[in-house]
Amino acid sequence: MPDRTAVVLVVASGAAWESPALQHLNARPGVVVLKRCVDVDDLLASAAAGQADVAVLGLDSPGLDLAAVDHLRRHGVRPVAVVPSALSPETARLRASRIAISSIVPETRLDSLPAAVTTPEEPPPPTRPAGGGAPVAAAPLAPPEPESARDRPAAAPASPSLPGRVVTVWGPAGAPGRTTIAAGLAAVLAGRGARTVLVDADPQGGAVAQQLGILDEVSGLLAAARLASAGMVEERFASVQRSLGPHLSVVTGLPRADRWAEVRAGALEHLLEVGREQAQVVVDTGSSLEGDLGAELSGRPGRNHLTLAAVDVADTLVVVGTPDPVGLSRLARGLAELHEHTGGRPVHVVVNRMRATLGWSEKDVAAMVAGFGRVEGLHFLPDDRAGVDRALVAGRTLTESGDTPLVRALAPLADALVPDVAREHAAARPSRGTRARRRAR
Repeated sequence: MPDRTAVVLVVASGAAWESPALQHLNARPGVVVLKRCVDVDDLLASAAAGQADVAVLGLDSPGLDLAAVDHLRRHGVRPVAVVPSALSPETARLRASRIAISSIVPETRLDSLPAAVTTPEEPPPPTRPAGGGAPVAAAPLAPPEPESARDRPAAAPASPSLPGRVVTVWGPAGAPGRTTIAAGLAAVLAGRGARTVLVDADPQGGAVAQQLGILDEVSGLLAAARLASAGMVEERFASVQRSLGPHLSVVTGLPRADRWAEVRAGALEHLLEVGREQAQVVVDTGSSLEGDLGAELSGRPGRNHLTLAAVDVADTLVVVGTPDPVGLSRLARGLAELHEHTGGRPVHVVVNRMRATLGWSEKDVAAMVAGFGRVEGLHFLPDDRAGVDRALVAGRTLTESGDTPLVRALAPLADALVPDVAREHAAARPSRGTRARRRAR
């Protein structure tokens, strides 16, 4: 008999094992079933009350993911998962390990559930932390689809020859051009032969699919969030992407702004880390970095958690602003807010839509931006309305729409942000002498 009573919360979501599980638990001295919860959300709220010790729940419960398990443990509640008979033991162990659950009980062995509830668990197996850490090995990969497969589900990409990076494109409110620059950067990197994934993580409702003419009935981001809850992002990463060519694919964003709550905490971080293992990742985000004071209590993420997660996971941060007085004022406030959130990480600032009609030179703008914060690089992009409009109307990337001033300006920006790709691209190009010899032949 245990030294103290084990107070248990149960969530079965209507599964057939609930009644026999309750019978076994109620028959065990020292075990008290405090509540039968309706779903995982109800479980998280009940755990926050601090009255329970153990949560018994189905391993296939909707909404059960690493963030939910972390919430339980923060409130002193140890999870014990019941494995449905449809899952093989190997799959069950892998799925449980990915969400840091070490105590699992097969549905066919519910007689052992009381012992699992009252026995201290072994230390949880290594898993992928929500904000980074050692990754779980990905499944073997296949080559990407050919150019003709544009707007189709992406095939599993080949392992990259270069280490992947997450480039997060952020900017303050006022539509400074975050989506245009993120999509343009991704297209430039892919045009250099680098496997590239563009992720739309704007919590206000993504625009990448519309901008690039992708007809997608299912949001890639929401699909990835569901896979993250099941611990299956690695195996099915290709299924959440839409192919735009041999080297570029897109994870489409939220179809409506009110569906941000369907992406649980940790899901985007997991997606980006899996993407980093396989490709260069460019992330389009929202504008607000404001936290939600009620998120911690409810166990659910705040509205801006997608933007905050993309900023936290980023290997390289790109901040987009505009050179007009309003845009520069917003850029200054945005950099100060970003500095508070990241602890002063250096960023690349992109001044978008630079134009002579403002009466300021790049030197003038650079002098103003220098006082805004710690800037690793400052880049200027021209006001290329004609080139952007042509791409938008055609539903194509900037590079597909032709050689424009903005496309030419994006090339050195990509060099600065992902130098490994720039070096490999330069090494792959024939030298002038080689081209001259070829012409002589």
